[in-house]
Amino acid sequence: MQIEITKQSEKDFRFLLSRLSHEIRNPVTLINSELQLMASSHPELCSYRQWDSLMDNLEYVKELLKELSDFSHAQTVTLVPVNPAEFLTTVLSCQKNTLDYLGIRLEIHVEHTSSPVFLDRIKMRQVIFNLIKNSCEAIDQPGGKIIVNLIPADSGICICIKDNGCGMTHKQTENIFHPFITYKPEGTGLGLAVTAEIISAHHGQIRVSSTPGQGSAFYIYLPASPE
Repeated sequence: MQIEITKQSEKDFRFLLSRLSHEIRNPVTLINSELQLMASSHPELCSYRQWDSLMDNLEYVKELLKELSDFSHAQTVTLVPVNPAEFLTTVLSCQKNTLDYLGIRLEIHVEHTSSPVFLDRIKMRQVIFNLIKNSCEAIDQPGGKIIVNLIPADSGICICIKDNGCGMTHKQTENIFHPFITYKPEGTGLGLAVTAEIISAHHGQIRVSSTPGQGSAFYIYLPASPE
């Protein structure tokens, strides 16, 4: 009975988040439109320091609303058979220009497998993007590097995304997948929580290994079958 109550509470919580993000998004969109109209009519407003602060905070609210929506819908997936090597290579190719611009080297090591894996293409793409973004934000010095490995695992695959960024303490790694927990000055604390929820919906697991000053490695384990 306790499990049923917990599941119902979680469902109610996700519904509440979805409704909140939807209801707040409408006035935020209106505020953004009004501000853009003001800026076009009075360009001098954009020269004020307060204007930049206002726009920065508005962008933060918009990003927070997006991640709230992502979190509330993270468990809803449509699984289809996918060639994991082709999928991962395609997704990472979209990140190459950004990483080149940031001066971060990307290494991809893929072991091809004949067995497909059942994925939600859009949601798993979001997972990879979130982890690459997390690695980029952790790299705070020249010589940044991100290594992505795809290898066969027991009845499935393992994707490892490793960086040589600032790393985390053991205490930090214990909490990073919890919602609203962040160790970044401007983080929302939802990116990795969404990532973990999506992987859970794929009946998979995510683990992290990290050393302060040396970097972090995220391991995604996905089963070949959705069952």
